[in-house]
Formats: sequence, C-alpha cells, structure tokens
Amino acid sequence: MLERMGVDMKEVEGVEEVVIRTKSRDIVVKDASVAEVTVKGMRMFQVSGEDVEEKVRQAPKFTEEDVLLVVQQAGVSRERAQSALEDADGDLAKAILSLTS
Repeated sequence: MLERMGVDMKEVEGVEEVVIRTKSRDIVVKDASVAEVTVKGMRMFQVSGEDVEEKVRQAPKFTEEDVLLVVQQAGVSRERAQSALEDADGDLAKAILSLTS
C-alpha cells in the first residue's frame, strides 16, 4: 500500500552512530537504527536507539572579527589566523606575535 502512495522505506545498513549537531550541543545516538523514507522525492530519516549521549558544545573563545584582525595584522590566510587563535586560546596579541616572529 505504501508503494502505491509513492512511499519507499528502507533500513540504512552499517550505521555505527548518528550525531545531531546544534549550536549549543551535540546529541550522539550510538548503535543507532536508521530508516530512510522517500516520499515524492523527499528523503527523511528516522533514527532510534537507546544509548543517547548529549554533550554541551564549547563556544569559541574568539569571534570572526578577531580572525579578520589577525589576518590583517599578520598578513596570513584566514585558516592560519584561525589556527593561531586556537593555539593562543583566543589571545589576539599572542596569536599575532606567533605568526610574525
């Protein structure tokens, strides 16, 4: 009956875990069972599992403006500036000095 309505459902094989990432936390479902449902070309996923763990995500210790400032002051790429800020724990002066000395 579902096939006549254009609904296709199948189990996703080999799933080890599913991670749902939000701005403030990660929800990890281990040993998850995942079903993929396709209705009129739209794919939906149903996740179920008993071993669910929630982790609070750490807010970055620097902003996008901080990255741009390091890029301008040190004359490096955005990626290098971001890496330097991570290594300096968000300290702008320390990040700039590490890239210019």
